[in-house]
Amino acid sequence: MIRLLPADPVRRGRVKLALLAAFFALPVAAGWIAWWLDLAPGATGNYGTLLPPQPVQAAPFELLKGKWVLVQFDRAACDAQCELKHYTMRQVRRALGKDMQRVERLWIVTDAGAPSAALLAAIEGTQVAPAGAGLAAAFPVERMAADHIYLVDPLGNLMMRFPRDPDPSRMIKDLQRLLKVSRFG
Repeated sequence: MIRLLPADPVRRGRVKLALLAAFFALPVAAGWIAWWLDLAPGATGNYGTLLPPQPVQAAPFELLKGKWVLVQFDRAACDAQCELKHYTMRQVRRALGKDMQRVERLWIVTDAGAPSAALLAAIEGTQVAPAGAGLAAAFPVERMAADHIYLVDPLGNLMMRFPRDPDPSRMIKDLQRLLKVSRFG
């Protein structure tokens, strides 16, 4: 027969005390390791920056109420960065598969110019609207509103901002999570 504890009562008591101390020290050691490896419990799993929800009251958003809306601000003379955002928004929407009908794209034109016909044909399906008075002010920015792609929820609340050069696969993951838990839009 194999004995796990020593036969001597004093040694057996010491082994039991050491095992009990190890049992209570284990959570402290695990917490220290998690802190050392920077596994913070408050870290979020989302890619986009969550914004405090604030209603966006403007004509283009009233028409798109009930849908999730990817929004970009850019001038009518769309440069390479602008075109990349259009492409990213289109691909992200298409990658959502059966849920793509729940997401719309909106381009807010920030100047008085008109987008070219070739560009409008290339971004078919994107809603285009002029920037109304103070509309861009409702969207929090780090530098410029044109640096980001924003997400407005189906109730018309601005809720998320994606970085200047977003990673489409991570945007898709954020949107899939939102669409999965959302019962509307």
